[in-house]
Amino acid sequence: MSEISKNSLKHFLLQLDCHFTWNLQKEDIDIPYTEERIDDQLEYLTIKSKISLFNLMAYVKHLKGQNEEALESLKSAEEMVQENYADHVERRSLVTWGNYAWIYYHMDRLTEAQTYLDKVEASCRKLSSPFRYKVELPEIECEKGWSFLKFGGKYYDKAKASFEKALESEPEHPEFNTGFAIVTYRMDDFDRDGTDIKSLSLSPLRKALKLDPKCTFVKVLLALKLQDLGKSSEGEKYIQEALDQVASEPYVFRYAAKFYRRGNNVERAIELLKKALKLVPTSAFLHHQMGLCYKTQIISIKKATRKKPRGKDKQEVDTLIQSAIFHFETAVREKPLFVFAYFDLANMYSEAGQFGKAEGIFHKVLGLEHVRKEEKQQAHFKYGCFLQFHRKNGDLAMHHYLEGIKITPKLCTPLVKVLQNLALKRLNQNSSDAKSLEALALVHKLRGEKSQAIVYYERALKQDPSNSEYIGALLELRLSI
Repeated sequence: MSEISKNSLKHFLLQLDCHFTWNLQKEDIDIPYTEERIDDQLEYLTIKSKISLFNLMAYVKHLKGQNEEALESLKSAEEMVQENYADHVERRSLVTWGNYAWIYYHMDRLTEAQTYLDKVEASCRKLSSPFRYKVELPEIECEKGWSFLKFGGKYYDKAKASFEKALESEPEHPEFNTGFAIVTYRMDDFDRDGTDIKSLSLSPLRKALKLDPKCTFVKVLLALKLQDLGKSSEGEKYIQEALDQVASEPYVFRYAAKFYRRGNNVERAIELLKKALKLVPTSAFLHHQMGLCYKTQIISIKKATRKKPRGKDKQEVDTLIQSAIFHFETAVREKPLFVFAYFDLANMYSEAGQFGKAEGIFHKVLGLEHVRKEEKQQAHFKYGCFLQFHRKNGDLAMHHYLEGIKITPKLCTPLVKVLQNLALKRLNQNSSDAKSLEALALVHKLRGEKSQAIVYYERALKQDPSNSEYIGALLELRLSI
């Protein structure tokens, strides 16, 4: 096939509805970790169909440059379609066939690519689609939603939109409701600012479980959400049901362990996590949860000894710190973009008095690319706290608090509070400190208190008359009143 016809083929391939046209960026995932996670889900998740997992695995294999292995994953997806949806092969195969066409295209096997493009076209015609190479189907929106979900937090809005579109066609479909419930649960966690408990996922989780009463994954997430809302007794019933249903499902063990840890039954949590780690010893999430259990035990001992453990208590704390460090280090090694595990690792190094290592971790997190802006904001917040309380460096702490708040206008209550307290303390020592005046101006601005913000920006500008940020902020505020 000539170069011109290859370009022409690509023009048609771009019209397909599959992983290669969903704008799933390689830079937004850690490929080995994602591949391992899909492998674990293929082995352990008890779901009716794993077509979407095989299709996603094919795309990840392609991103690794393993196109032959990608074809094997697509073959497995085709077998799953025949096994589970023999009466709806076209509807369930369009994404797989689109992926086949793209992979053969990248392998320069253009005849095979054209063959699968033709299969998609014939199916679209059979399904009365107004488009030549795509058809709007809720099953495709659902698969798109699962793929966005697996690519992490930056894609959660897209995942939610895809599941919502699928539900418009079939509001009572169990899988569509499960996907929607899971992504809203994830977004609840991502959207909390450290004080508010989001509960947008509660109703979707209840509905998903009603439609699929045997779904253990939904059961444990519902239990955790109920625990968030102070309904632990109801939540524990679902935890027990899920544990009774499974003998070896690490995802259930992981979330059940989280439930028990947060309910102050750390021993039970550790017991479940050890069972899960025997099944998937390299799981970043399991290692992180294990580290959090040891962290909880450290806090408990310190509380009982008024933060001054001695003798056996001191020895136990030291042992727990090293155990926690081991598990947090493993978590970030297995998942290099696991931002919150880095924070916990830095915290444990601080507990051990290894402040240089802790600071190195913060520098590494702040240098990470392809993380959510909320995670970057939290990195500035956590590093600022470290600088203020461990390094006693108020100037640099103030800088990072301000940088964190500027990342997103969304109010981050703990960050705003600690910034305000530090600024007031510094102004008591030096009433002409421009950075502290700027900080208080920003705090008032975020709270909608424009007049107070103007006063502080004016005071800051007197100390630093040529500061363009202060001038711009003042102008904006004055025009808005």
